[in-house]
Order: sequence, then C-alpha cells, then structure tokens
Amino acid sequence: MDFFKHNKVYDFVKYSTYGLLVSSILVIGVVVLFFTKGINLGVDFAGGSIIQIQYINKDAPISEIREILNNSKYFKNSNITEFGAKNEIVIKFPFVQSDAKININDEIKETLKSTGDFEIRRVDMVGPKAGSDLAKKGVLSLILALVAMMLYVSFRYEWRFALAGIIALIHDVVISGAAIMVFDIDLSLDVVAALLTLIGYSINDTIIIFDRIREQMLSKKFDNIEFIINDAVSKTLSRTFLTSLTVFFVILILFIFGSEILKGFTLPMLVGSIVGTYSSMFVAPKLAILFGFNIKKYYEKEINKQKKKQEKERLRQMYEKGRI
Repeated sequence: MDFFKHNKVYDFVKYSTYGLLVSSILVIGVVVLFFTKGINLGVDFAGGSIIQIQYINKDAPISEIREILNNSKYFKNSNITEFGAKNEIVIKFPFVQSDAKININDEIKETLKSTGDFEIRRVDMVGPKAGSDLAKKGVLSLILALVAMMLYVSFRYEWRFALAGIIALIHDVVISGAAIMVFDIDLSLDVVAALLTLIGYSINDTIIIFDRIREQMLSKKFDNIEFIINDAVSKTLSRTFLTSLTVFFVILILFIFGSEILKGFTLPMLVGSIVGTYSSMFVAPKLAILFGFNIKKYYEKEINKQKKKQEKERLRQMYEKGRI
C-alpha cells in the first residue's frame, strides 16, 4: 500500500535543517525541565508504599483524607492524588521502619473509617534497598541496550552513519522520557520498559532507511549523497508511515481507554512513536552529512576494499596451486 507517489523524490535533506533546530530546542527544554522540575521517582525506585482506594457511592474527600493522614503515626507526609475517577485515589508515602511491623490494610481502614465506605484495591510496598537495586538495574538495562545498539550499528554502517544513528536514538529516548516530567508521572519500571521498547522500535526505523541508503551507494549510480538520502527516505516513506501509524493508534487506544496504571508505559511510547519516526527521516541522515560523510571518498574506500579482496583471493588460489 502506497500513500505517496512511488517515483517522486521528496527533499527531506532540505527540511532536515528545521528538524535539527526543533530537536535542539526540545533537548534544551528537557535539560531545563530536568534541573527545574526534576523526575519524581516512583515507589519502584525510591522505596515506600502505594495504596489504591475506591470510595463507594461518593467522591473521595481528599482534603479530609489529607488532614487525617497528616495526624497519623504511620502515614505522615503522604501524597494523595486522584486516580482516574473522582471516587478513586492513590496514597503514596515513603518507607518507614515501622511499616514492616504493621498490617497496612487494617491500619488504613482504621485510620480512614470516618471518611466513608471504601475498598482497598491495591497495596504495593517496596523497601529502600529493593528500590535502590531496581533503580540500578533499570539504569543498567538502558545503558546495555544502548551499547548493544551502538555495537551493532557501528559494525553494519560507515562510522558517520553509525554515530548519527546512535545520537538520534539517544535523542528519541531523552525526549520520550521527558514526557513523564511534563505530565507528572512517576519514574517506574513501566517507564523503563517503555524506553527499552522504544530503543528497539526507533533503531529499526533508522536501520530501514540506512539500509536503503547503503544499497543506493553500493549500486554506484549516484554521486550526490543528498539525492541518495532523499531517494531512500522517499522510497521507504509508505512503509514508515504504515508502521508508525499502526503502533501509534494501538498505543493511543491503550492510553485513552487503559487504566491509570498503564500511563507510565503508554505515554513515553506514544511520544516515542512520533519522535522516533521523525528523527529517522529528519535527524539521523542529516547528521551523517554534518559529520562530513563524503560519497566520493566512500567509493574510493570500497574500490580499495574490492582490490584487497581480489588480491587475497588471487594469493589464495596461487597458494592452493603450489605457486607460492
């Protein structure tokens, strides 16, 4: 299925300058946001407890709950937020040593019994040591995934294209991860899972385009790298949009109709499906040009490689025939 004229070549390189400008503004915005607002660590990483409560036949009296909990021995400094509906809330509070000695279900029921009828739908507890271990493993998994992609792309492509692909990949992860700061979502294992998924999705889009560029270069039909990039992106445009729209709409449905629990996964993926597609077309190829890729020098290297390969083959045949 083709949404665009198959034989038409669009000038993506020309508009990539604006793409890089937009990316630079977004990355600067992420850095400013990080130092001004910061990331809210979820219970998975910071340690503590989460209690999800649903009130029966009434809205949750958040102000009353907050006042009662602030006067409680166990639930001081709690963070109370609405959870998808006005009758449902989530209570988050940091881990204290006494948590291990009490039954949180019984204690919260006793503490909030004056606020009305409710049911406890979820209780999650993570100790500080477990949270620290999860944080280290989460960061390590992201680093290892990025390193693995770096090794693969570096092995497969000319180093300037490899470097451009990796920078575009980091760009996608950074911008997608920043969405949780904008929408006040806690950094949790769900967010890490989304970013790991995004790494694979984003690099796949870039590799499809880079493969097409490499095929065109190896054919040696053109000596203009900008035309080759424009042709490669144009020829893969329908495939890129079909894949991206499929992923986008699936994640959008999960984001809209899924529960609040899914927001940590669906939001970064939703942003990443857009940013990853845009960076594959407007960021990565343009960066390869800016890094000084020269197609004539590339052809010269390929010719030298072929000559060395032929020479090795000639020597091998001479050795097999006993001439050496």
